[in-house]
Amino acid sequence: MGLALFTGSVGLLGDALHNLSDVSTSVLVFVGFRFSKRSPSNGFPYGYDRAEDLAGLGIAVVIWVSALFAGVESVDKLTNHGSTHHLGVGMVGALIGIVANRVVAAYKLRVGKQIQSATLIADARHSWLDAISSAGALAGLVAVALGAWWGDPVAGIAVTLFIAHVGWEVTSDLSRRLMDGVDPEIIEQSCAAALAVEGVTAVTSRARWSGRRLTIEAVVTVASETPLGEATHICRHVELAILEKVQNARTVQASPIGDHPYECHN
Repeated sequence: MGLALFTGSVGLLGDALHNLSDVSTSVLVFVGFRFSKRSPSNGFPYGYDRAEDLAGLGIAVVIWVSALFAGVESVDKLTNHGSTHHLGVGMVGALIGIVANRVVAAYKLRVGKQIQSATLIADARHSWLDAISSAGALAGLVAVALGAWWGDPVAGIAVTLFIAHVGWEVTSDLSRRLMDGVDPEIIEQSCAAALAVEGVTAVTSRARWSGRRLTIEAVVTVASETPLGEATHICRHVELAILEKVQNARTVQASPIGDHPYECHN
C-alpha cells in the first residue's frame, strides 16, 4: 500500500488491496476450518462443516469490495489525468508481487483440490488474482514509461474487470454448494454402484456438499420376499460400493425404504 501511495499508481493500489485482503481471507479460511472440526451438538446435530462455505462467501465479499474500490480509483485517475511517479521502483514491486503470489496461489490450489475444500480453492483463486493484478500494474507502469499517461488507470480498470470476473466465479461456485448443488455425475456414479450390488433392483440417490464433506443418500429396492436382515446387509454393501465408486464421498447412507428423485432401474 505504501508503494502505491509513493508512486501514485492505481494499478499498484489494486494490487496492494489484494495483498492486504489475502491476510483477511486467510484468516477466514483458518476460522472456517477450525469451526468445521467441531463435533455435532444438540443445537447443531449435523455438525459445523458448512462453516467452511460461509468463510468462502466472506472471501467473495472481500474480492467484490476490492474490485469496487480499485475501479472507483482507476476511473477517477483516468478522468482527472492523474500522474504516476517513481516508475522504476513501482515496476520492481510489481515483479516481486507476480512471483510471490503465483507461488502462494499454486500451493493453495494444490492443497485445496487434495482436501476438496471449495473455500481454500476460492482463496487460491484470490491469490492467483493478485498475481494477475501485479502483472496488470506492471503493464500500466511500462505504458506510462513509454509516454502514455493513461496506461496506469487503464491497467487499473482492466484489473478491476478481471477481479469482478473471478468474484463472480467464486460467488457462483460457493452459492451452488450452499444450495446443495452437485455434479450430476455424482448421482449417476452412485446409482451405477448401487445397481451393481446383487439383490438391488432399483435405486434412488441424492447428494449434498457440506464444506469438504460429500454425503450421499441412497434408497434401494429389493425383492418383496427379501428378509429384513438380508435387505439391511444389501444396503451395507451398497454403501461400501458407493464409497469405492465416488472418489470424494465421505458419508454414504443406504436404506431399503423411502422416496427420492432421480430413480435408476436395472
